[in-house]
Amino acid sequence: MPQQITRGIKPMLEEANAQIETMSVQQVHDAMAKGDVVLVDIRDPREMERDGKIPGAFSCTRGMLEFWIDPQSPYAKPIFQEDKKFIFHCAGGLRSALAAKTADDMGLKPVAHMDGGFGAWLKAGLPVEKVEPKKPKV
Repeated sequence: MPQQITRGIKPMLEEANAQIETMSVQQVHDAMAKGDVVLVDIRDPREMERDGKIPGAFSCTRGMLEFWIDPQSPYAKPIFQEDKKFIFHCAGGLRSALAAKTADDMGLKPVAHMDGGFGAWLKAGLPVEKVEPKKPKV
């Protein structure tokens, strides 16, 4: 018999969206132009290699998020200690809502996520840069 899920993705997303600020693509673009935010791209590297990335975005895969945010973690990244607003984005705006809620729950403030994700950014015709695949270490 398959495992019974007691809390599905729909209520998790509803909770995240109720807790976290959702910003439009234009609001994110304007905030980035002012330079007082960090745009965090939580997509997988393969997605970025395939589709490109938003110039100036910091790449942090969803799987490393908690480890990179926590200053006590051996994997902590200094960028998450900056006194800025952190705006998360993914491909379509679902993973980033959950990531932003997790970051907020950990005490990273202020946080938000971008409505519609990278797809909405592309649809708005905003700048994208190519991402070259990383060469394997020899």
